[in-house]
Amino acid sequence: MTPSKPLGQSRQRHAWTWTVTLTALLVLLPVLSVFYIALFPKENIWAHLVDTVLWYYIRSTLILLAGVGATSFVIGIGTAWLVTACRFPGRHIFEWALLLPFAVPAYVIAFVYTDLLEYAGPVQSALRDWFGWQTMRDYWFPEVRSMGGAIALMSLVLYPYVYMLARAAFLEQSNAVQAASRSLGCTPWQSFYRVSLPMARPAIAVGLSLVLMETLNDFGTVDYFAIRTLSLGVYDTWLHMSNLGGAAQIASLMLVFVVVLIGLERLGRARQRHYSQSRPDRDAALYVLSGWRAWAALVACALPLILGFVVPAWVLADYALGNFSSYWTEDFFSYSFNSFFLSAAAALTTVVLGTLLAYGRRLYPSRAMGVQVNLAKLGYAMPGTMLAIGVLIPLAAFDNTLDAWLRATFDVSSGLLLSGTVFALVFAYSVRFLAVAAGAIESSLDKVTPSMDKASRSLGQNTLSTLRLVHLPLIRPGLLTGALVVFVDCMKELPATLMLRPFNFDTLATHVYQFASDERLEASAMGALMIVLVGLIPVILLSRSIRGDRPEPPPELMGEGNA
Repeated sequence: MTPSKPLGQSRQRHAWTWTVTLTALLVLLPVLSVFYIALFPKENIWAHLVDTVLWYYIRSTLILLAGVGATSFVIGIGTAWLVTACRFPGRHIFEWALLLPFAVPAYVIAFVYTDLLEYAGPVQSALRDWFGWQTMRDYWFPEVRSMGGAIALMSLVLYPYVYMLARAAFLEQSNAVQAASRSLGCTPWQSFYRVSLPMARPAIAVGLSLVLMETLNDFGTVDYFAIRTLSLGVYDTWLHMSNLGGAAQIASLMLVFVVVLIGLERLGRARQRHYSQSRPDRDAALYVLSGWRAWAALVACALPLILGFVVPAWVLADYALGNFSSYWTEDFFSYSFNSFFLSAAAALTTVVLGTLLAYGRRLYPSRAMGVQVNLAKLGYAMPGTMLAIGVLIPLAAFDNTLDAWLRATFDVSSGLLLSGTVFALVFAYSVRFLAVAAGAIESSLDKVTPSMDKASRSLGQNTLSTLRLVHLPLIRPGLLTGALVVFVDCMKELPATLMLRPFNFDTLATHVYQFASDERLEASAMGALMIVLVGLIPVILLSRSIRGDRPEPPPELMGEGNA
């Protein structure tokens, strides 16, 4: 009986290793497919793309990335520092409210502000009535459908990535370091610039990388504003030029951008170990702002919140309530059901796969296992347009191969079993958002002491029963958090849904995009509002996780107003 135990352990190890390996291969399959079709296209138009539109795509993409990154950096860092280091009216509200724009998809805010600010919109119409202007020649007004408009609007909904990570980093910093900088003669600004900002650099690097990846992935805004980025180039080359190989070549170039962004993020965190941070002092002294400084801080925090959430939500709610009866149609319920079904299926799939990945890494924390788990998380870095091509190629190859074999053998056609079906969408969602679920589950598993595993093994339980009986009940909050965040992300997903959905199949995201693109925002307002309201769920979770139970410092320990 003694040899059976090592044999059983060996079989378990092989089982978990193969599970992690197959999951990683599934995620890598779209990437490998894109590279294959890019290297061996049926019709190679790479030279034509280089001579005509490719450099324009690259230039527009770089300008958009630089503009959104810089703007999000300024808004996110500035507001995070104000709410953590300063006391001014409304600070407690802004601490969590500044995350609210995170719930608004970029394409929704683009539709709303275009409707408000275009020539026939209420803002310019009111200006013409007030000042007696007759035509556009009588006055100048910024064009919202432009590169500058896209940068401003996308920054309003993406800055929360920088804000939430920078704020968490500022909250964790030791007050002794701040006190030392002040004792050496640093002003509050110098203390922030020379001490706090460098210490928060690793978190800021992560936040900026997320902002830039979401900017690279955006399709709805750039398409609506006619900004020809790489993401739009993939869509046009595939569907308008009917050249899958050329689209795959542009998508491969997008992956180069992703690799560069990941490299810059790692470089930004390279010196994290050089900063010694002691345990946060819960009685941190804040700068008390008064007079014009307090008003300036209030305006600086209120503007991103008002422009990024209050105005879009107000406009959508006004349109939705004004046309409430017209939304209760069979088509609208079908769009809603499709969105909820796809999002729930993808959330369940990612939670199951994420649990297997996280638990396999916990059981056998080897370097090879870690590499495979990291590869399985690569899907989050893939833009939606690239992911759609990578998913379609292997699924279409499987369908065509099976159909040809059935025709030759039984004279029966199988049709499209996987490509062009709901399965393709769920697969794409799962590949893209697996990293989100796996990250939440890993953080929960890290909090479970290894003694729990040993106790379960000593009672005769194997690895699978230990997971079912011990770990799953303990990590239930992490499972629910991961599932909710994936659910909301899938509700907002647009580019992959547009390119992979079956015929006559729409979700709330595609419904909003199609109607708003036709200048019919009122007809899509209820769908957009539902997406925004569902998006509030992870915002609440994020706010609670960042703030935790950090108490307010007593007034007698507050710094006096020389900020």
